[in-house]
Amino acid sequence: MELIILRHGKTAANLEGRYNGRTDDPLCEEGAAEARAAKAYPDIGVVYVSPLLRARQTAEICFPNAEQIVIDDLREMDFGDFEGRTAEEMQEDPAYRTWVAGNCTGVCPNGESIPIFAARAAKAFGRVVDDAARRGLKRAGVAVHGGVIMAVMDAFAHENVPYFDWYVLNCGGFRVELDEANWAKQPGFTSYERFGEAGDSQAMLEGTNGK
Repeated sequence: MELIILRHGKTAANLEGRYNGRTDDPLCEEGAAEARAAKAYPDIGVVYVSPLLRARQTAEICFPNAEQIVIDDLREMDFGDFEGRTAEEMQEDPAYRTWVAGNCTGVCPNGESIPIFAARAAKAFGRVVDDAARRGLKRAGVAVHGGVIMAVMDAFAHENVPYFDWYVLNCGGFRVELDEANWAKQPGFTSYERFGEAGDSQAMLEGTNGK
């Protein structure tokens, strides 16, 4: 099975460097334009999507003939009290400074931590694979968020690389292949290929790329 895992186009929050996870903002004009400029997959008949608007709008553009199947737990990480704010706005926030000092892996106050979020996203991706296999799909799309892509690749690529090295820019992502017959015994990708440019993970940590 081949899956095209695509990050959504830019939103206004991305341009402003805001930590927008659960916030349901749409594509901005630039984001819609970059989605239209990205490779389209008119031959793909099913795309699994986050429930958030920016992912669904990107799927409409890049998978124009696909049925959208919403998987709720493919939504982005919940940044809790940091949601909707920029790193600059939180420079003097002790909770934010502690979180950044911990490499952004701890629990966001009233939100998620990376381990909690990553486990949720990986489990949701497993449901994607199971559903695609039940449908007999050999090729499908997945339109999601930067954090979800990092979580999925970290869980299933089986590479000894840092979590944040899987970060991709808007409308970037991965083409992955897997053996659905062996997935239940040993979930993992048999191969993968990055498309679009890799993002700057340090800038992402500092909140300059948003979600």
